[in-house]
Amino acid sequence: MKLHCEVEVVSRHLPALGLRNRGKGVRAVLSLCQQAPRTQPRPRAGSERGGRHPACLFISTLKDKSGTRYEASASSLKGFLSAVRLAHRGCDVEAPLSTLTPVKTSEFEKFKTKMVITSKKDYPLSKNFPCSLEHLQTSYCGLIRVDMRMLCLKNLRKLDLSHNHIKKLPATIGDLIHLQELNLNDNHLESFSVALCQSTLQKSLRCLDLSKNKIKALPVQFCQLRELTDLKLDDNELIRLPFKMGQLTNLRFLSAAQNKLPFLPSEFKNLTLEYLDLFGNIFEQPKVLPVIKLQTPLTLLESSARAVLDNRIPYGSPIIPFHLCQDLDTAKTCVCGRFCLSCFIQGTTTMNLHSVAHTVVLVDNMGGTEAPVISYFCSLACYVNSCDMLK
Repeated sequence: MKLHCEVEVVSRHLPALGLRNRGKGVRAVLSLCQQAPRTQPRPRAGSERGGRHPACLFISTLKDKSGTRYEASASSLKGFLSAVRLAHRGCDVEAPLSTLTPVKTSEFEKFKTKMVITSKKDYPLSKNFPCSLEHLQTSYCGLIRVDMRMLCLKNLRKLDLSHNHIKKLPATIGDLIHLQELNLNDNHLESFSVALCQSTLQKSLRCLDLSKNKIKALPVQFCQLRELTDLKLDDNELIRLPFKMGQLTNLRFLSAAQNKLPFLPSEFKNLTLEYLDLFGNIFEQPKVLPVIKLQTPLTLLESSARAVLDNRIPYGSPIIPFHLCQDLDTAKTCVCGRFCLSCFIQGTTTMNLHSVAHTVVLVDNMGGTEAPVISYFCSLACYVNSCDMLK
Protein backbone atom coordinates (compact mmCIF):
# COMPACT_ATOMS: atom_id res chain seq x y z
CA MET A 1 0.00 0.00 0.00
CA LYS A 2 1.49 3.33 -1.11
CA LEU A 3 0.60 6.97 -0.63
CA HIS A 4 2.09 9.84 -2.70
CA CYS A 5 2.32 12.89 -0.46
CA GLU A 6 4.51 15.51 1.18
CA VAL A 7 6.28 14.18 4.26
CA GLU A 8 8.06 15.96 7.07
CA VAL A 9 9.91 13.78 9.57
CA VAL A 10 9.78 15.46 12.98
CA SER A 11 12.11 14.45 15.80
CA ARG A 12 10.68 15.11 19.26
CA HIS A 13 14.21 15.03 20.68
CA LEU A 14 15.39 18.18 18.90
CA PRO A 15 13.72 20.75 21.22
CA ALA A 16 15.46 19.14 24.19
CA LEU A 17 18.77 19.68 22.39
CA GLY A 18 17.98 23.31 21.56
CA LEU A 19 17.42 22.54 17.87
CA ARG A 20 14.49 23.15 15.55
CA ASN A 21 12.92 21.06 12.81
CA ARG A 22 13.15 22.23 9.20
CA GLY A 23 9.43 22.85 9.11
CA LYS A 24 9.23 21.94 5.43
CA GLY A 25 7.98 18.74 3.85
CA VAL A 26 9.37 16.97 0.78
CA ARG A 27 7.68 14.99 -1.97
CA ALA A 28 7.76 11.34 -1.02
CA VAL A 29 6.18 7.92 -1.44
CA LEU A 30 4.87 6.66 1.89
CA SER A 31 4.40 2.88 2.06
CA LEU A 32 2.84 0.58 4.63
CA CYS A 33 5.11 -2.46 4.68
CA GLN A 34 5.49 -5.73 6.49
CA GLN A 35 8.65 -7.80 6.41
CA ALA A 36 9.41 -11.03 8.21
CA PRO A 37 12.89 -11.77 9.57
CA ARG A 38 15.19 -13.51 7.09
CA THR A 39 15.37 -16.66 9.27
CA GLN A 40 11.61 -17.20 9.07
CA PRO A 41 9.32 -17.47 6.06
CA ARG A 42 6.76 -14.69 5.65
CA PRO A 43 3.40 -15.83 7.06
CA ARG A 44 0.63 -16.37 4.58
CA ALA A 45 -2.54 -14.32 4.50
CA GLY A 46 -5.10 -15.72 6.93
CA SER A 47 -2.54 -17.09 9.38
CA GLU A 48 -2.97 -16.57 13.11
CA ARG A 49 -2.59 -13.09 14.50
CA GLY A 50 0.30 -14.14 16.75
CA GLY A 51 2.34 -15.21 13.72
CA ARG A 52 2.22 -11.75 12.16
CA HIS A 53 5.13 -9.33 12.34
CA PRO A 54 4.61 -5.60 13.02
CA ALA A 55 4.11 -3.33 10.02
CA CYS A 56 6.21 -0.24 9.43
CA LEU A 57 6.14 3.02 7.51
CA PHE A 58 8.60 3.20 4.64
CA ILE A 59 9.44 6.68 3.27
CA SER A 60 11.20 7.08 -0.09
CA THR A 61 12.20 10.41 -1.64
CA LEU A 62 13.80 11.39 -4.92
CA LYS A 63 17.16 11.71 -3.14
CA ASP A 64 16.68 8.57 -1.07
CA LYS A 65 15.03 6.05 -3.38
CA SER A 66 16.02 3.10 -1.20
CA GLY A 67 13.94 4.64 1.55
CA THR A 68 13.96 4.85 5.32
CA ARG A 69 11.83 2.65 7.55
CA TYR A 70 9.84 4.03 10.49
CA GLU A 71 7.48 2.56 13.01
CA ALA A 72 3.86 2.94 11.82
CA SER A 73 2.28 5.78 13.78
CA ALA A 74 0.41 8.39 11.72
CA SER A 75 -0.86 9.57 8.33
CA SER A 76 -2.92 12.44 7.01
CA LEU A 77 -5.16 10.20 5.01
CA LYS A 78 -8.01 8.64 6.96
CA GLY A 79 -7.98 5.33 5.10
CA PHE A 80 -4.20 5.04 5.32
CA LEU A 81 -4.31 5.84 9.03
CA SER A 82 -6.89 3.11 9.58
CA ALA A 83 -4.68 0.60 7.81
CA VAL A 84 -1.69 1.67 9.88
CA ARG A 85 -3.71 1.34 13.08
CA LEU A 86 -4.89 -2.17 12.17
CA ALA A 87 -1.38 -3.26 11.24
CA HIS A 88 0.05 -1.77 14.43
CA ARG A 89 -2.47 -3.74 16.49
CA GLY A 90 -1.58 -6.94 14.71
CA CYS A 91 -4.93 -7.22 12.96
CA ASP A 92 -5.39 -8.35 9.40
CA VAL A 93 -5.00 -5.52 6.88
CA GLU A 94 -7.25 -5.92 3.87
CA ALA A 95 -5.24 -3.46 1.77
CA PRO A 96 -2.26 -4.99 -0.08
CA LEU A 97 1.07 -4.34 1.64
CA SER A 98 4.09 -3.19 -0.35
CA THR A 99 7.42 -4.93 -0.49
CA LEU A 100 10.57 -3.10 0.60
CA THR A 101 11.87 -2.12 -2.83
CA PRO A 102 13.48 1.14 -4.01
CA VAL A 103 11.07 3.63 -5.57
CA LYS A 104 11.37 4.38 -9.30
CA THR A 105 12.03 7.92 -10.52
CA SER A 106 8.83 7.77 -12.60
CA GLU A 107 6.77 7.65 -9.41
CA PHE A 108 7.93 11.18 -8.57
CA GLU A 109 6.94 12.59 -11.96
CA LYS A 110 3.38 12.81 -10.73
CA PHE A 111 4.53 15.56 -8.38
CA LYS A 112 6.19 17.73 -11.01
CA THR A 113 5.02 21.31 -10.84
CA LYS A 114 7.30 22.72 -13.56
CA MET A 115 8.27 21.40 -16.98
CA VAL A 116 10.41 23.26 -19.54
CA ILE A 117 10.69 21.93 -23.11
CA THR A 118 12.74 23.93 -25.61
CA SER A 119 13.15 21.60 -28.59
CA LYS A 120 11.08 19.29 -30.78
CA LYS A 121 13.04 16.19 -29.78
CA ASP A 122 12.14 16.63 -26.12
CA TYR A 123 8.42 17.18 -26.74
CA PRO A 124 6.35 14.29 -25.28
CA LEU A 125 4.33 12.50 -27.94
CA SER A 126 3.56 9.15 -26.34
CA LYS A 127 2.69 10.19 -22.78
CA ASN A 128 0.65 12.88 -21.09
CA PHE A 129 1.95 15.87 -19.18
CA PRO A 130 2.06 15.35 -15.38
CA CYS A 131 -1.34 16.43 -14.09
CA SER A 132 0.22 18.35 -11.18
CA LEU A 133 2.01 20.87 -13.45
CA GLU A 134 1.69 24.51 -12.48
CA HIS A 135 4.27 25.90 -14.94
CA LEU A 136 4.60 24.55 -18.48
CA GLN A 137 6.92 25.93 -21.14
CA THR A 138 7.01 24.46 -24.65
CA SER A 139 9.12 26.84 -26.75
CA TYR A 140 10.80 26.18 -30.12
CA CYS A 141 8.74 23.00 -30.55
CA GLY A 142 7.23 23.87 -33.92
CA LEU A 143 3.66 23.73 -32.61
CA ILE A 144 1.03 24.89 -35.11
CA ARG A 145 -1.81 24.56 -32.60
CA VAL A 146 -2.25 24.32 -28.86
CA ASP A 147 -1.89 20.73 -27.65
CA MET A 148 -5.26 19.75 -26.16
CA ARG A 149 -3.48 17.72 -23.48
CA MET A 150 -2.32 21.02 -21.98
CA LEU A 151 -5.91 22.05 -21.45
CA CYS A 152 -6.38 19.16 -19.00
CA LEU A 153 -3.80 20.64 -16.60
CA LYS A 154 -6.25 22.22 -14.19
CA ASN A 155 -3.51 23.40 -11.80
CA LEU A 156 -1.66 25.33 -14.50
CA ARG A 157 -0.71 28.86 -13.47
CA LYS A 158 1.88 29.72 -16.11
CA LEU A 159 1.75 28.60 -19.74
CA ASP A 160 4.57 29.56 -22.10
CA LEU A 161 3.97 28.73 -25.78
CA SER A 162 6.46 31.25 -27.16
CA HIS A 163 8.49 30.76 -30.38
CA ASN A 164 6.11 28.40 -32.14
CA HIS A 165 3.81 28.64 -35.20
CA ILE A 166 0.40 28.82 -33.53
CA LYS A 167 -2.20 30.63 -35.65
CA LYS A 168 -5.31 30.33 -33.49
CA LEU A 169 -6.10 29.87 -29.82
CA PRO A 170 -8.82 27.45 -28.69
CA ALA A 171 -11.54 28.95 -26.52
CA THR A 172 -10.96 26.14 -24.01
CA ILE A 173 -7.82 27.89 -22.78
CA GLY A 174 -10.36 29.91 -20.83
CA ASP A 175 -11.17 26.76 -18.82
CA LEU A 176 -7.78 26.93 -17.09
CA ILE A 177 -9.24 28.64 -14.05
CA HIS A 178 -5.89 29.20 -12.28
CA LEU A 179 -3.95 30.52 -15.29
CA GLN A 180 -2.14 33.73 -14.32
CA GLU A 181 0.56 34.05 -17.01
CA LEU A 182 0.17 33.33 -20.72
CA ASN A 183 3.15 33.82 -23.05
CA LEU A 184 2.39 33.64 -26.78
CA ASN A 185 5.39 35.63 -27.96
CA ASP A 186 6.65 34.95 -31.50
CA ASN A 187 3.78 32.99 -33.03
CA HIS A 188 1.47 33.54 -36.02
CA LEU A 189 -1.63 34.78 -34.22
CA GLU A 190 -3.90 37.18 -36.09
CA SER A 191 -6.48 37.73 -33.38
CA PHE A 192 -7.39 37.26 -29.73
CA SER A 193 -10.92 35.89 -29.52
CA VAL A 194 -13.91 37.41 -27.72
CA ALA A 195 -14.55 34.00 -26.12
CA LEU A 196 -11.21 34.17 -24.28
CA CYS A 197 -11.95 37.72 -23.14
CA GLN A 198 -15.22 36.55 -21.62
CA SER A 199 -13.88 33.35 -20.05
CA THR A 200 -12.61 32.67 -16.53
CA LEU A 201 -9.40 34.45 -17.57
CA GLN A 202 -11.23 37.60 -16.51
CA LYS A 203 -10.56 36.63 -12.89
CA SER A 204 -7.18 34.91 -13.12
CA LEU A 205 -4.99 36.30 -15.93
CA ARG A 206 -2.32 38.73 -14.73
CA CYS A 207 0.38 38.69 -17.42
CA LEU A 208 -0.18 38.36 -21.17
CA ASP A 209 2.52 38.42 -23.85
CA LEU A 210 1.21 38.70 -27.43
CA SER A 211 4.33 40.30 -28.90
CA LYS A 212 5.76 39.29 -32.30
CA ASN A 213 2.50 38.14 -33.86
CA LYS A 214 0.26 39.44 -36.68
CA ILE A 215 -2.54 40.98 -34.66
CA LYS A 216 -4.15 44.06 -36.23
CA ALA A 217 -6.75 44.82 -33.57
CA LEU A 218 -8.00 43.55 -30.22
CA PRO A 219 -11.73 43.20 -29.53
CA VAL A 220 -13.45 45.75 -27.32
CA GLN A 221 -14.17 42.87 -24.90
CA PHE A 222 -10.43 42.55 -24.34
CA CYS A 223 -10.78 45.20 -21.63
CA GLN A 224 -12.85 42.76 -19.58
CA LEU A 225 -9.54 41.11 -18.59
CA ARG A 226 -9.39 43.56 -15.71
CA GLU A 227 -6.88 41.65 -13.57
CA LEU A 228 -4.12 42.23 -16.13
CA THR A 229 -1.03 43.89 -14.68
CA ASP A 230 1.46 43.22 -17.52
CA LEU A 231 0.59 43.42 -21.22
CA LYS A 232 3.08 43.07 -24.09
CA LEU A 233 1.91 43.84 -27.64
CA ASP A 234 5.21 44.71 -29.33
CA ASP A 235 5.94 43.93 -32.99
CA ASN A 236 2.40 43.32 -34.19
CA GLU A 237 0.34 45.10 -36.85
CA LEU A 238 -1.95 46.97 -34.46
CA ILE A 239 -3.78 49.88 -36.04
CA ARG A 240 -5.65 50.71 -32.84
CA LEU A 241 -5.91 49.80 -29.18
CA PRO A 242 -9.26 48.90 -27.55
CA PHE A 243 -10.98 52.24 -26.92
CA LYS A 244 -12.00 51.09 -23.43
CA MET A 245 -8.40 50.68 -22.28
CA GLY A 246 -9.20 52.78 -19.23
CA GLN A 247 -11.09 49.83 -17.76
CA LEU A 248 -7.79 47.99 -17.21
CA THR A 249 -7.37 49.64 -13.84
CA ASN A 250 -4.80 47.10 -12.57
CA LEU A 251 -2.52 47.47 -15.59
CA ARG A 252 0.99 48.62 -14.60
CA PHE A 253 3.22 47.50 -17.50
CA LEU A 254 2.23 48.19 -21.11
CA SER A 255 4.48 47.70 -24.11
CA ALA A 256 3.12 48.21 -27.63
CA ALA A 257 6.23 49.27 -29.53
CA GLN A 258 6.76 48.75 -33.27
CA ASN A 259 3.11 48.74 -34.32
CA LYS A 260 1.03 50.95 -36.65
CA LEU A 261 -0.89 53.01 -34.11
CA PRO A 262 -1.92 56.43 -35.49
CA PHE A 263 -3.40 57.59 -32.16
CA LEU A 264 -4.44 56.42 -28.70
CA PRO A 265 -8.02 55.87 -27.50
CA SER A 266 -9.68 58.55 -25.37
CA GLU A 267 -9.80 56.38 -22.22
CA PHE A 268 -6.06 55.82 -22.37
CA LYS A 269 -5.65 58.85 -20.10
CA ASN A 270 -7.42 56.92 -17.30
CA LEU A 271 -4.57 54.42 -16.98
CA THR A 272 -2.08 54.47 -14.10
CA LEU A 273 1.08 52.79 -15.36
CA GLU A 274 4.56 52.24 -14.01
CA TYR A 275 6.11 51.52 -17.43
CA LEU A 276 4.98 52.47 -20.94
CA ASP A 277 6.68 51.76 -24.28
CA LEU A 278 5.07 53.00 -27.51
CA PHE A 279 8.26 53.46 -29.54
CA GLY A 280 8.15 53.03 -33.31
CA ASN A 281 4.46 53.70 -34.01
CA ILE A 282 3.17 55.96 -36.80
CA PHE A 283 1.49 58.57 -34.62
CA GLU A 284 -0.26 61.25 -36.66
CA GLN A 285 -0.27 64.96 -35.98
CA PRO A 286 -3.52 66.14 -34.30
CA LYS A 287 -6.07 67.34 -36.85
CA VAL A 288 -7.02 71.01 -36.66
CA LEU A 289 -10.67 70.48 -37.59
CA PRO A 290 -12.87 68.01 -35.71
CA VAL A 291 -15.01 65.32 -37.32
CA ILE A 292 -18.68 66.23 -36.74
CA LYS A 293 -21.33 63.49 -36.78
CA LEU A 294 -24.14 65.22 -34.92
CA GLN A 295 -27.81 64.69 -35.71
CA THR A 296 -30.80 66.72 -34.56
CA PRO A 297 -33.03 65.32 -33.30
CA LEU A 298 -31.32 62.16 -32.11
CA THR A 299 -32.43 58.93 -33.71
CA LEU A 300 -34.47 56.47 -31.67
CA LEU A 301 -31.52 54.06 -31.63
CA GLU A 302 -29.15 56.78 -30.38
CA SER A 303 -31.55 57.98 -27.68
CA SER A 304 -32.28 54.44 -26.47
CA ALA A 305 -28.60 53.48 -26.42
CA ARG A 306 -27.66 56.56 -24.41
CA ALA A 307 -30.47 55.89 -21.93
CA VAL A 308 -29.39 52.26 -21.43
CA LEU A 309 -25.71 53.13 -20.94
CA ASP A 310 -26.13 56.33 -18.91
CA ASN A 311 -28.51 54.60 -16.50
CA ARG A 312 -26.42 51.40 -16.37
CA ILE A 313 -29.36 49.22 -17.42
CA PRO A 314 -28.23 45.58 -17.80
CA TYR A 315 -28.42 44.17 -21.32
CA GLY A 316 -27.47 40.99 -23.13
CA SER A 317 -28.31 38.82 -26.14
CA PRO A 318 -31.15 37.02 -24.29
CA ILE A 319 -32.81 40.43 -23.79
CA ILE A 320 -32.07 42.32 -27.02
CA PRO A 321 -30.74 41.27 -30.46
CA PHE A 322 -27.04 40.47 -30.62
CA HIS A 323 -26.24 43.27 -33.09
CA LEU A 324 -27.67 45.81 -30.65
CA CYS A 325 -25.44 44.40 -27.91
CA GLN A 326 -22.46 44.95 -30.21
CA ASP A 327 -23.55 48.55 -30.78
CA LEU A 328 -23.75 49.15 -27.04
CA ASP A 329 -20.39 47.49 -26.46
CA THR A 330 -18.73 49.82 -28.96
CA ALA A 331 -20.31 53.07 -27.72
CA LYS A 332 -17.96 56.03 -27.28
CA THR A 333 -17.44 57.84 -24.00
CA CYS A 334 -17.71 61.60 -24.03
CA VAL A 335 -15.25 63.72 -22.05
CA CYS A 336 -18.22 64.59 -19.79
CA GLY A 337 -18.66 60.91 -18.89
CA ARG A 338 -21.83 60.28 -20.89
CA PHE A 339 -22.06 57.89 -23.83
CA CYS A 340 -22.70 58.30 -27.54
CA LEU A 341 -23.25 55.73 -30.24
CA SER A 342 -23.04 57.23 -33.75
CA CYS A 343 -23.89 60.85 -33.00
CA PHE A 344 -20.77 62.70 -31.76
CA ILE A 345 -17.93 65.09 -32.46
CA GLN A 346 -14.48 63.57 -32.75
CA GLY A 347 -11.39 65.62 -32.01
CA THR A 348 -7.70 64.92 -31.55
CA THR A 349 -5.43 66.30 -28.87
CA THR A 350 -1.87 65.65 -27.71
CA MET A 351 -1.10 64.00 -24.40
CA ASN A 352 2.19 63.82 -22.53
CA LEU A 353 2.61 60.14 -21.71
CA HIS A 354 4.21 60.98 -18.37
CA SER A 355 0.70 61.88 -17.19
CA VAL A 356 -0.23 58.17 -17.23
CA ALA A 357 3.11 56.43 -16.64
CA HIS A 358 6.06 56.83 -14.29
CA THR A 359 8.60 55.49 -16.79
CA VAL A 360 8.09 56.27 -20.48
CA VAL A 361 10.18 55.03 -23.40
CA LEU A 362 10.60 57.75 -26.03
CA VAL A 363 8.03 57.41 -28.80
CA ASP A 364 10.52 58.38 -31.53
CA ASN A 365 14.18 59.10 -32.18
CA MET A 366 13.58 62.79 -31.56
CA GLY A 367 13.12 62.31 -27.83
CA GLY A 368 9.38 62.84 -27.81
CA THR A 369 7.07 61.64 -25.03
CA GLU A 370 3.81 62.93 -26.49
CA ALA A 371 1.19 61.07 -28.49
CA PRO A 372 -2.15 61.98 -30.13
CA VAL A 373 -5.33 60.96 -28.33
CA ILE A 374 -8.83 60.73 -29.80
CA SER A 375 -11.55 62.52 -27.82
CA TYR A 376 -15.32 62.25 -28.27
CA PHE A 377 -18.04 64.78 -27.47
CA CYS A 378 -21.71 63.85 -27.18
CA SER A 379 -22.95 67.34 -28.07
CA LEU A 380 -21.84 70.72 -29.40
CA ALA A 381 -22.03 72.12 -25.86
CA CYS A 382 -19.51 69.53 -24.60
CA TYR A 383 -17.21 70.36 -27.50
CA VAL A 384 -17.35 74.10 -26.87
CA ASN A 385 -16.76 73.68 -23.14
CA SER A 386 -13.71 71.52 -23.84
CA CYS A 387 -12.30 73.44 -26.80
CA ASP A 388 -9.23 74.39 -24.75
CA MET A 389 -8.21 70.73 -24.78
CA LEU A 390 -8.01 70.75 -28.57
CA LYS A 391 -5.77 73.80 -28.95
